[in-house]
Amino acid sequence: METMDAIKTRRTIRRFQQKPIPFEILKELVDAARLAPSGGNLQPWEFLVIDDKNLLEPVFSTLAWAAYLGPEGKPKEGEKPVAYIIVLHNKKMKSFTPEADFGAAIENILLAAVDKGIGSCWLGSVQKVKLAKILNIPDDYSIEYVVALGYPAEQAISESETGSLKYWRDNQGVHHVPKRSLEDILHHNSIRT
Repeated sequence: METMDAIKTRRTIRRFQQKPIPFEILKELVDAARLAPSGGNLQPWEFLVIDDKNLLEPVFSTLAWAAYLGPEGKPKEGEKPVAYIIVLHNKKMKSFTPEADFGAAIENILLAAVDKGIGSCWLGSVQKVKLAKILNIPDDYSIEYVVALGYPAEQAISESETGSLKYWRDNQGVHHVPKRSLEDILHHNSIRT
């Protein structure tokens, strides 16, 4: 898949087929994250891959999903993620730009996933203390984000924003994601007012 095609087709997926993702592919996603840019090249990240069926539900219980959609935004039984990548900050590793560092690494995961036909959801609403306890994460690590993964069981599309940036589902279950137009966000040589 070409890079721009991956960028244009990547949308957040919240309903997943229950087909396992081979661990080799999950390793490739982490490798993509590892290669992301980092302020001062300090690379404060580490990644915990979860694909053990006994851990999937406990991890799921710590996550909040798609507030705009209400109950429809949360995956139901038979639609839940089949793997997670827990994005960790190794506190021994300092960073000048941690938010940017983690964002770049996660975007690499998301783009590599869509290239492999895998759906993803970047989650920041995480009960981090509870999840750290479930996964026995040592105190010298902090959980920053969770990326939920699985082969898509829904369609998500981007469309032009028409007065609201609120995403929504139609009657066929298609997830619509409004995006601001290029003309609205692009300035050339000066800010137009």
